[in-house]
Amino acid sequence: MGMLIIGCILAIIVGVTLGMIGSGGTILTVPILVYIMGVDPVLATTYSLFAIGITSFIGGTRGIIKKEADIKKVFSFGLPSLIVVFLTRSFILPLVPEVIHIGPYAIQQNVALMIVFSFVMLASSISMIRTAQKGIETPKVAHVVPLEIIILQGAFVGLITGLVGAGGGFLIIPALVNFYFLPMRKAVATSLIIITINSFFGVLGDIEKFAEFDWKLLGFYTAGTVLGIFIGFAFADKVSNKSLKISFGYMILLIGAYILVRETLLA
Repeated sequence: MGMLIIGCILAIIVGVTLGMIGSGGTILTVPILVYIMGVDPVLATTYSLFAIGITSFIGGTRGIIKKEADIKKVFSFGLPSLIVVFLTRSFILPLVPEVIHIGPYAIQQNVALMIVFSFVMLASSISMIRTAQKGIETPKVAHVVPLEIIILQGAFVGLITGLVGAGGGFLIIPALVNFYFLPMRKAVATSLIIITINSFFGVLGDIEKFAEFDWKLLGFYTAGTVLGIFIGFAFADKVSNKSLKISFGYMILLIGAYILVRETLLA
């Protein structure tokens, strides 16, 4: 019960970051579920997609009502992403063996998943810190982005989402701002809708796992993230976005490094 309470408190923090900066918070969900709440890593990725999908749906709906979301970008960027998410969860992950042999080494599937996840966290943190330090300005004149670039970006986000259960906001938002030149507020609202769609298709690809779900644990965690996103929305305009991203980026960096060390050197 103690770990459940701690996990739910951390879930609120995840929701807060999702509401304030539209990314970053989701990448903490799998470590929280695995290390705090004792969920199997493979099942934790599905839990993450479910909880973040519900939370992002609420945030995305708010963005539509407030007319902050760019629906055209949802389709052009989100379609290749959701297709790859579904294919990854339905066909690629089931092909990964329980034990992966690399030369003389044998790595358990759940350990390999967490190692991959640690690298995603490290890349996410570095991207978040650099973006915040550099600052993103919306150019007055946009240019046409080649279709193949749009497809590749969306597919890459879908692959990451499908493999490790991260919403992909840390990849979606820079793409929406740098390539589509959306203002930050519109990028966050649009990102939440894309995350919702990706998460839905990710969970749909794991529908056979529903019988294994601990619905009480998942329900409490999801309630925490939903509460957190409303808190995040309330404080979004009162806290420096740059300072928040930098501090949160360093926190993700430390957690990613911890997971990598734990799974490789301390296992």
